[in-house]
Amino acid sequence: MDAKEYVENIIEKVKEKDPGEKEFHQTITEVLTSLIPVIEKEPKYMKNKILERITEPERVIIFRVSWEDDNHEIHVNRGYRVEFNSAIGPYKGGLRFHPTVNLSILKFLGFEQIFKNSLTGLPMGGGKGGSDFDPHGKSDNEVRRFCEAFMSELYRHIGPNTDVPAGDIGVGGREIGYLFGAYKKIVDRFEGVLTGKNYNWGGSLIRPEATGYGATYFLTEMLKSKGTDLNGKKVAISGSGNVAQFAAKKVTELGGKVITLSDSKGAMSLPDGLNDEIWQAVYETKAIKHGRLQEVAEKFGLEWHAGKKAWEIVDSVDIAFPSATQNEIDLNDAKRLVNAGVMAVVEGANMPSTLEAIDYFHENGVLFGPAKAANAGGVAVSGLEMSQNSLRLQWTADEVDKKLHDIMVNIYKASATYAEKYGHAGNLLIGANIAGFVKVADSMIDQGIY
Repeated sequence: MDAKEYVENIIEKVKEKDPGEKEFHQTITEVLTSLIPVIEKEPKYMKNKILERITEPERVIIFRVSWEDDNHEIHVNRGYRVEFNSAIGPYKGGLRFHPTVNLSILKFLGFEQIFKNSLTGLPMGGGKGGSDFDPHGKSDNEVRRFCEAFMSELYRHIGPNTDVPAGDIGVGGREIGYLFGAYKKIVDRFEGVLTGKNYNWGGSLIRPEATGYGATYFLTEMLKSKGTDLNGKKVAISGSGNVAQFAAKKVTELGGKVITLSDSKGAMSLPDGLNDEIWQAVYETKAIKHGRLQEVAEKFGLEWHAGKKAWEIVDSVDIAFPSATQNEIDLNDAKRLVNAGVMAVVEGANMPSTLEAIDYFHENGVLFGPAKAANAGGVAVSGLEMSQNSLRLQWTADEVDKKLHDIMVNIYKASATYAEKYGHAGNLLIGANIAGFVKVADSMIDQGIY
């Protein structure tokens, strides 16, 4: 059996075994197909059944979460933790609280996390978790009760040397605080079991900024490969949450012109670019008041496009920076961006581009920075937070930012090097997948069959 046939066979087996898990099928197809060049040259991976093993989570935990709202009504949600691979370190990955959370999404995110964490160079395995609970519209007390109920089961499966969850969509500083407090009370230990903590009790500086900053640092390395930089470039950013906010801030600092932001209700045009006053209003509206981006557009007299994506409101753009959610750039969006003159796409969100869109970008010579490489800054600083917790010290913001920048430069270099080594120079998607895979796969072989 040749490598291509072997990979296709594994993909079909995964689809048969896990029917209906479309997001998981999508990431398995994207990653495994890109690994064909390394499977061809390294028969040990087929011999040791690495693809069969790496696509099967080491452990999946599903549990009931019962909690009481402010009106004393009882609610039941479902909690998850997918502990996917621990070959190079304890499981590491966020918790997502959102109504759309299901096993397929968490397996897709956990599988991606394996390779993303590997790329950082830090000793972290891959995992993901969360619940279909929606914190929006809930009081602080309701969120606290839910977090306490959620942790009353999750605590059995996590620990600083076992599994270290972080935040994700719907899980910010408030939720991490409640989760950590519940964990500490149950186990009677103060330890670095969660990341994204408040600085006063073990958190790291630069953690809120890390994913957006890191993706921008990755983007600058992409542009360097073409002999250019961000200065004067028009950048369409989607989303207005944590990643988009700090990507927009760093892009602007480096001379780029942010021309769009968006949320689930529509997109906002920024014809004159982003300034400090607008950025602060976006931050306060989204991060503090949990309001809508349209409020910012109305406050500053900016054009609001209800129901539109960021990509649908630009006629001319240099860089697309998807930072909202999965599959937000489809083939039609990719065609629209290419027609608008896009030269680079860098993924701030997880899997925001469909496979068809990615292929179209590559076919048209667009630089493409894949999520598992470009948005690894968040988990990189989570890993640095783990290090600080273990050392019982805290680094300055400048120290953390420098380490983050160095990590992102190294991720770019590894992705570019492996792409060239395996015959796909310039294809950072293939390069990142292979670079992340080889480290984990070799570790699995070293450790025997488990």
